Amino acid sequence: MTFLEPLTLTGRHVILEPLTEDHHDGLVEAARDGELWKLWYTSVPAPGAMAADIRRRLALQDQGSMLPFTTRLIDAETGGPGRIIGMTTYMNIDAATPRVEIGSTWNAASVQGTGTNPDSKLLLLGHAFEAVGCPAVEFRTHWLNHQSRDAIARLGAKQDGVLRSHSRTSDGNLRDTVVFSILDHEWPAVRAGLEYRLDRRGPAR
Repeated sequence: MTFLEPLTLTGRHVILEPLTEDHHDGLVEAARDGELWKLWYTSVPAPGAMAADIRRRLALQDQGSMLPFTTRLIDAETGGPGRIIGMTTYMNIDAATPRVEIGSTWNAASVQGTGTNPDSKLLLLGHAFEAVGCPAVEFRTHWLNHQSRDAIARLGAKQDGVLRSHSRTSDGNLRDTVVFSILDHEWPAVRAGLEYRLDRRGPAR
């Protein structure tokens, strides 16, 4: 199996399962939790744009440049898939190196700070480094998105640089993009840090 193939990853708090159009209604409800599409520094589809965003991600999957996931909480009673809380992806896939970027990630406001994000990153990084054999995994974010920059740095990623006037945001403004990466020899320390953060939170509830 390679990272180009859809797969399900199960952690302590979340299950990452291959995105499908059947996830539409659950993703709309997750985005409404905090009205995430109104945050200027991130790109979360509004309810009316969710179907198009799902189709866009699936089209990129067909092209081999993205592998999108729907993020679900683990149901505390059954241990199986629970409610949908967001999305994440492997993107800008470079199969030859191999190398991926982890991005286009968002989670419902009510689960932020509960361990879902480090659990998701542990799953995605673990698969990229340990199953696929990536020598590096990349993260990118808006220069002005300090919350995201701080979260990426807490993972143990190192800043590679800033791509100035790199792209345009949905409102047409130019965006400076900060690029981070984790190298394969850094992964054991990053993994230990993520596991420690999850251990401190205790079992999923």
